Amino acid sequence: MSERDLLTVGEALVSLRSSGPLAAGGPLTMHLAGAESNVAIGLARLGHRAAWAGRVSDDELGEFVLRQLRAEGVDTTDVRRDPQRPPGVMFLERRTADVSRVRYLRAGSAGAALDVDDLRAPLAAGARLLHLSGITPALSDSARTAVAWAVRTAAESGIPVSLDVNYRAGLWSREDARATLTPLAGYAAVVIASTDELDLVTEAGADERDAAADLVRRGVSTVLVKLGADGARAWTADGVEHVPAVPVTAVDTVGAGDAFTAGYLSGHLDGLGLTDRLRRAAALGAFAVAGHGDWEGLPRRDELSLITGSAAGTTLR
Repeated sequence: MSERDLLTVGEALVSLRSSGPLAAGGPLTMHLAGAESNVAIGLARLGHRAAWAGRVSDDELGEFVLRQLRAEGVDTTDVRRDPQRPPGVMFLERRTADVSRVRYLRAGSAGAALDVDDLRAPLAAGARLLHLSGITPALSDSARTAVAWAVRTAAESGIPVSLDVNYRAGLWSREDARATLTPLAGYAAVVIASTDELDLVTEAGADERDAAADLVRRGVSTVLVKLGADGARAWTADGVEHVPAVPVTAVDTVGAGDAFTAGYLSGHLDGLGLTDRLRRAAALGAFAVAGHGDWEGLPRRDELSLITGSAAGTTLR
């Protein structure tokens, strides 16, 4: 049996953050970003054995990505260093107190060159869960083929698959996304989406109830719908369950969906019931929006009660 609780597959990015408009210049700070690596870090911080597989550039920026992941306890054994391609880079500017904008330099990146051969060893090593997002298959034809192969191989091997739709309009059209993600969702045990993403894994124009019902009919055990400040809903064969968001002062919403996913998958790995899985997911989402960075504010296991068990403005001494 594999020692890994979670295997994630995707592209990790170097994120350069600015506190003001990029056009005005000013200092940038370097961070690690990427939907799947965010989830891996969230699980690792809670004490789970998480691994991330993909490609990174064979330079200082690729080394930065690996050092960040390793420092957070994420297994990078199966990461491939690519000497021919550059790293994926994103620029994030804080345009106003409430609005941030992202610019990407990721075309032709090492991560976008992911292929099936990169995933044979990590899939063969096994894991209790495989997690992917809809971002990776949008990066290139080879990445799309690799994700489809990984999802099928995991499902056929008895490894439950978690799929976060995570639609990025800058990478592909809704029609292209639906053509790729709808068949992939049929292999998933858990599908995660916001309300406006659900019809990318089912019939175009389907509302939430119909989309969830279709996915459950196709074998998906749980359909998680992220509702932002309104919390989340989980649809299963037994019905629907809603949990409210944990009230916090939001300072940075980047990475909140990945934190939510990490919390839910952690609860699954711990054998929690659906309600408690959703509560943990909501708690991690609250940690994410209450701090700066994609994953930097995520809790350790002994910190889970800090938000849910402490009044606003509390100083723990």
